[in-house]
Amino acid sequence: MKRLVSILILVLTVASAVTAQNGRTKFATDMYQAKHEMIIEELGLTPTQQKQFMPLYEQMEREIYQVNRNARALASEVEKKKNPTDKDYEAAASALSNTRVQEGDIEAKYFEKFSKILSKKQLFQLKQAEMKFTREMLSKKRNKKK
Repeated sequence: MKRLVSILILVLTVASAVTAQNGRTKFATDMYQAKHEMIIEELGLTPTQQKQFMPLYEQMEREIYQVNRNARALASEVEKKKNPTDKDYEAAASALSNTRVQEGDIEAKYFEKFSKILSKKQLFQLKQAEMKFTREMLSKKRNKKK
């Protein structure tokens, strides 16, 4: 499950990398919209739940994105250096390795908040919907390569 969550983050990260400097491109916006619609549908959220849950979910996504962005930025800086030191490599490797831990901490923090809005079944379905979305995105990408 952690692997699928990591893949989802990767997909979101790739989509975010496609964004222009002035904001999200239509592709990224459409992808987030599709994901959110799938979550709403798969969980059967009521309008009240949607109003409470989706802003929190989007906030969680932004926090996770920022963790990944910071780690990638540090790694990019090391790659661009002409003569990186062992300390530079260690810092970048540590940042990249710790992203999963930080993502888990963020998810745990929001799980607690989500549990005040969603039923136990919906909490479970949330993970299922995220994995389903990731599988569908990866499947579409594979089919485009053929």
